[in-house]
Order: sequence, then structure tokens, then C-alpha cells
Amino acid sequence: MGATSSPRTVGVRQFLDLEQQRDWIAGKIDLPDTSDRSESLEQRFKYVARFEKLLGRPQAGEVLALLGLYGANCIPIPRRTERYYWSVSCLPSTSDKPLVRVNASWMELFTLYAHGQDIRARFIVHLSDFTTDRSATPSRVDEPFLEQSVAMPEHVSYFFPRGADIFGINVHGSISIRQFLASRRVVSAIRTFNLTHMNRGRNAYQASHCYSVADYMLAD
Repeated sequence: MGATSSPRTVGVRQFLDLEQQRDWIAGKIDLPDTSDRSESLEQRFKYVARFEKLLGRPQAGEVLALLGLYGANCIPIPRRTERYYWSVSCLPSTSDKPLVRVNASWMELFTLYAHGQDIRARFIVHLSDFTTDRSATPSRVDEPFLEQSVAMPEHVSYFFPRGADIFGINVHGSISIRQFLASRRVVSAIRTFNLTHMNRGRNAYQASHCYSVADYMLAD
């Protein structure tokens, strides 16, 4: 009888065990990251022109600052997992015309758009993290919590993307986006969703990763 092979470990499980992941989601630990980055110069140069175009936008400074917050607080061991388990695209050529978009596996995680001279954000998360009873029931959305998590209630709206337990949140204005990202419950929910998709395996959007934008997410 031949030996049976053990299941192949995929995603962030290669670097973090489940207890470490749970503790990070709960904000109990800081995860030690590598000091080095696995970088492709060819990939970096590929998107330099787009990055320079982004820098010419009036929203550029706030976009890069918000990405710094998101990278530091919402992505586990971001240097070690850069490009291969998450990526950020700069001025991606999609019909909704985003400024930047963060992806993992096949999933959009976080997108920033121009909104006049200001910006708006779109977060994709688990619906069950934003309902009153932790179920994936659309009618149970915790609207009071969402409204309390931003500067003004009208700054937040939501939608239901296709897929089980998927929830989309729109936040308008940099002040409200920063306030949203300061909520412990929100950050825990974002971490949970991001780990779900980073654990699914290699990122499908590696080819669109913009190292120049990622520099700001990694505080380079």
C-alpha cells in the first residue's frame, strides 16, 4: 500500500497557524513580518507611468495615506505576502474607473475612487460581520453601527454583491473613511475577510501589482 500524501498547505497558512490568525483578527498580537520584499524590477517599471499619472490627481496624497493605513492594519504580514497573496493596482482599466484597488485571490478587497475633489471607498467584507445577529441575512444589516462608524450617516451606504456571505460598503469622504478604519469591529471584519481570500491560494491579480503604490502600503 502506497503512502498517502498530506494535504498541501496553501495561502497564509504557510506562514501563520490558525491561532495566530485568530489572535491577529482580534487585535491581540502584532505579526512579525520580513524586512525584505520579493520585488520584480520589470513589474515595477511596468506601472511607473500610471503611478505618475495618479500623483497628478488632486486626491493622490490622501489616497496613498489611506492605503498606508489599510496596509498596516488590514493585511497580515504584508511584505511576505506582497503580490503573490495580495496586490494593489494603480488606475486599473475597469469601467468603474478606480484610482487604486486591492485584491486577493479572485476577490476585490478595497477600492478608492475620485469623488469630486475628495474620495470614496468601497470595502468588500463578510455580511455576517455586519448584521445584528451574525447571520448572513440581508434584512439583519446593523445600520445603526454603520452610521455610527462614519462622520455623518449619509456618508455610508451598502449593497449586496453576488455570492454567499458577501457584503459591500461604500464610504464617502476621506474623514469618514479614516473614521471607519479606526473602528475595532470594522478592522476585525476586514481582517477576517482578507484572510479568507488570502488563504485560498495565490493571487490572480499578480500581473497588475503596482510596486510604487505598494511602497506606501508598506511604509517604504
